Amino acid sequence: MRSLEQIREWPVRHAAAAVVTADGETTSEGDVDRVFPLASVTKPLVAYAVLVAVEEGAIEFDQPAGPPGSTVRHLLAHTSGLAFDTTDIQAAPGTRRIYSSIGFEVLAEFVTAETGIAFEEYLRDAVFEPLGMKDSALAGSAGHAGRSTAADLSRFAAELLDPRLISAQTHADATSVQFPGLNGVLPGYGSQRPNDWGLGFEIRDGKSPHWTGSTNSPRTFGHFGQSGTFLWVDPASSLACLALTDQNFGDWARAAWPPLSDAVIAEATSSHATRR
Repeated sequence: MRSLEQIREWPVRHAAAAVVTADGETTSEGDVDRVFPLASVTKPLVAYAVLVAVEEGAIEFDQPAGPPGSTVRHLLAHTSGLAFDTTDIQAAPGTRRIYSSIGFEVLAEFVTAETGIAFEEYLRDAVFEPLGMKDSALAGSAGHAGRSTAADLSRFAAELLDPRLISAQTHADATSVQFPGLNGVLPGYGSQRPNDWGLGFEIRDGKSPHWTGSTNSPRTFGHFGQSGTFLWVDPASSLACLALTDQNFGDWARAAWPPLSDAVIAEATSSHATRR
């Protein structure tokens, strides 16, 4: 996929990117075995382990967790009322979309308390090992301390396109809007009305500006990280795209990421039309 060659021109020292199709075919660019810090791209991985815990019956979505009145579902959907990086309560649960990294730390502690298994081990056993993500690990905060490679994240992307570790219903819930209509701030992109999220995944919907492409469908879900990383899945085009870099998110990413996403979708669409 020639569109991935765009990463060669990015103002970063190292970058790796990949596109995954619904049939599991993966195309990549750069050193796909290089380990990068994920920053907030950690959150979808953590969320997936929480989804597995729900499926296993260890916890429930509507089980109390976090601030008074909050549940596992609220924490996953950034509606618990917790502040970004402290345990200060800024709103009643379910009333505002407050992006909270500490909320994912609270989630991890909750899973540990309910299962008796250290969360980094639970994540490894529930997600990394079954998907063959041998170079991935959580080394600290469940909100931002994951590390992985493009090769490993491609395996996770394939799972998001065709789930095997969780049921189709749980996957649908996680990737559809939870607590619809709530406004909030999308980090790096300002106020969004509404600021839609699923369970651990940001939902693109009609957000503008946005880190995905203008041709990404409203159903696109994923996450980006402050360390210069992103992963999106677009059910409309049956594609996933990811990129890992060692340059912190900033104006360069706002300028570079949407054109890459648009080029990937255009190339995949053209290729599909040619094969038909």
